[in-house]
Amino acid sequence: MKKVAVIMGSDSDFPIVKDCIAELKKYGVPVEAKVMSAHRTPELASEFASKAKAEGFGVIICAAGMAAHLAGVIAGHTTLPVIGIPIRSSFDGLDALLATVQMPSGIPVATVAVNGAKNAAVLAIQMLALSDDALSEKLEKAKQDMIDGVVAKNEKLQKMVDEL
Repeated sequence: MKKVAVIMGSDSDFPIVKDCIAELKKYGVPVEAKVMSAHRTPELASEFASKAKAEGFGVIICAAGMAAHLAGVIAGHTTLPVIGIPIRSSFDGLDALLATVQMPSGIPVATVAVNGAKNAAVLAIQMLALSDDALSEKLEKAKQDMIDGVVAKNEKLQKMVDEL
């Protein structure tokens, strides 16, 4: 199975990013987490991205706040899919969201909601599941579990409504 890299612009992003890492591990996806900056360590970021495919990565997730150029810098140096997690740090995360989502043609970054770490993991898992039947089955089970949970909540609600 391909690995997923989770790159943070700062270790201060870890409280948000840990949900992403936990979700990947829940599905048995190998994950490596790193701190590197588009601005403070641009050579390190570009070198990592350039070698990521050869080192067994299948998807790269980048979390950054404020200027949030990390995902774009990584995407500019790889053909692997890159998912951006805009981190709320100023302007309610709007600056990070716009910096992550507004990419030039030919350099896409799939972007989840501000602080949307768990969805970044699920999106990465869906990408890997395109060529991994076991992972695809785990996703199908998770979707069914969500459906069953909503149905159970509705049944409980209906009982409460009937008792009024």
